[in-house]
Amino acid sequence: MPTPDRPLRSLGFLTIGLFDEHDPAGGHEATLRLIELGEQLGYDTAWLRHRHLQYGISSPLTVLAAASQRTRRIALGTAVTPLGWENPLRYAEDLATVDVLSGGRLNPGVSVGVPIHFEDVKGALYPDTADREDFGYGRVERLLGLLRGQRASGFRGTEGIEAYSERVQPHVPGLAARVWYGGGSLRSVRWAGEHGLNLLTSSVVRAEGDGGFEAHQLALIRAFRAAHPAGERARVSHGLVVVPTDGATPEQRAKYEAYAESRYARTLAPQGPGRLLFAPDLVGTSEELAERLYAHAGFREADEVAFALPFTFAPEDYVQILTDLATRLAPLLGWSPATG
Repeated sequence: MPTPDRPLRSLGFLTIGLFDEHDPAGGHEATLRLIELGEQLGYDTAWLRHRHLQYGISSPLTVLAAASQRTRRIALGTAVTPLGWENPLRYAEDLATVDVLSGGRLNPGVSVGVPIHFEDVKGALYPDTADREDFGYGRVERLLGLLRGQRASGFRGTEGIEAYSERVQPHVPGLAARVWYGGGSLRSVRWAGEHGLNLLTSSVVRAEGDGGFEAHQLALIRAFRAAHPAGERARVSHGLVVVPTDGATPEQRAKYEAYAESRYARTLAPQGPGRLLFAPDLVGTSEELAERLYAHAGFREADEVAFALPFTFAPEDYVQILTDLATRLAPLLGWSPATG
C-alpha cells in the first residue's frame, strides 16, 4: 500500500439528517445520537448540511446547539450554510451564541449564490427586497466583519435600564478564523484564499478545462493555497462519499454497491449548464479504499476529511459506516482517534 506524504490529521463526517415528515423528532434525535457516536469513536468533527423546504435539517445551528450539550470535545460544523437564505447580522448572532454554548467548537461553513428555486421562494424569503439582494461574496464579507467585531449599530450606551452594544453579542474572538468556504470553482477558491478562509471541497466541482474530477479538484486546492496568506499551511477539508464494508452484512454491502452504481453514470461527463463534475462514490473494504484514496490526486493534498454519509441509508447503516471509518479505514490513513 502506498505511503502517504503526511498522515490524516482530522477525521470528520457529514450528514443531512433526514427525517420522516410525520416523525421529525425521531430523525433529529437520530442525528444527535450519530454525533454522540462520532465523539465516542474519536472523530474530530461532525458536520451538518442545510436542506431548506425538504425533509432534512433546515436549521443545522439549532441542532448543533443541542449537540453541544450532549458532547464535550468533537468540533461541530455546517457544510455549508447558503448565505442567500440568511441575514448576516442575525446569523452572526446565532453563530456566536452556538459557539459560546459549545465552548468554542463551532466551525461555520458558508457559500454564496442565488437561493435554489428562488423564483418559487422569493415571495416568502424576500417579499420586499428580492430584486435588490446581494447574493455575492459581499454577503460573506459582511458576516466576517460582524464576527470580527465591526460596528453593527451607531448606538452604544444605556437607555433606561437597557445596555446596548455597537457590535454583535456575544463577541467571540477567533470565531471568524474558523469560518470555512464551500468552493467548487477557481474563482470561488481564489476569493476564499485571498480572504483567509478555510476551504471545504466536496464531491462536486465545476469543470473549467480538460481532465476529470481529480484533476479539477487538485487544481482548486492548489489555486486556493496559492492565493491564501498561509500558503501550503492553509486548511483544506476533503469531502467524498466513502463507504467501508468491513463490518457490513451481505445485505448492507449489496445496498451500498447498488447505491454507488446508480450514481456512477453522472461521473462520466460534466452535468448540466453549470458543467458540474461529480466524484464516484467509493465502496469497498478499508484496505481497498485506502489504496484508492492514496491514489486520488485531490485527496493527497489535504490532511483533513469530512466523509459524506449517503443520504438515504438507515441509522444502523450509518453506525456501521462510522465505526468502520474510525476503527479500520482512518488508521490505515495514519489517523489516530482524538482523546481527552
